[in-house]
Amino acid sequence: MLQEHGNEIFIVILTSGNVGTQDPDISMTDLARIRKQEEIDALAEIGIPADHYFNLGYNDGMLELQDQEEVMSRIVRLIRQHKPDVVMAFDPGKGKMRWHKADHRAACWLAVDACRAAMWPLLYEGQIIHENLKQHQVSEYLLFDSFQEDYNTEVDITPYFEKKINASLKYISQWSTGWTKYAGPKLSKEEEDQLRERFKNRVTTKNGKYYEEFRYYKGSPDGIGR
Repeated sequence: MLQEHGNEIFIVILTSGNVGTQDPDISMTDLARIRKQEEIDALAEIGIPADHYFNLGYNDGMLELQDQEEVMSRIVRLIRQHKPDVVMAFDPGKGKMRWHKADHRAACWLAVDACRAAMWPLLYEGQIIHENLKQHQVSEYLLFDSFQEDYNTEVDITPYFEKKINASLKYISQWSTGWTKYAGPKLSKEEEDQLRERFKNRVTTKNGKYYEEFRYYKGSPDGIGR
């Protein structure tokens, strides 16, 4: 939908997903490669080119234990390079902290803090002096996985819902037997049918239509939690 309205979309993922299985016979390196290809395949399904996908490559489940300034500087660089009008990220919470599992919890704070840092020319000024980047302010946010009472925006995705499912099915290592014994790179017909039904049961529906819900915020990143 965003692409059909002429938007240019960039995807930034902070971890490689390299420990997201209990399969004892797969290595972290192999799983990271599998996850990368799944991401590229999923993005291709919805028309986002591979060169718009950035993965910073931190170990899965360990993001909070990394050097947070180093991680944030890399996100700030991407913001200053691509100058997004809108950032979509996990919701850190409005008024009270939103609980997320570890990497998602770290990612929501890093995203907001990086947006704040990107707008100040004296923060990470080496990017400005030596890389010829400019400070950039993001003023609009679509935050997801919020408290239910904090959602204030819903988007009818009914015309795009099958594409959403088809893209989601590319993440084979994250569905079905991928958690216990990776058996990719294809799903069986039975597994695919089960997942399609699962996706349909997880999405918000009203009057036969499918919706995505967000907390929309406009303004300085300083106010996102208010």
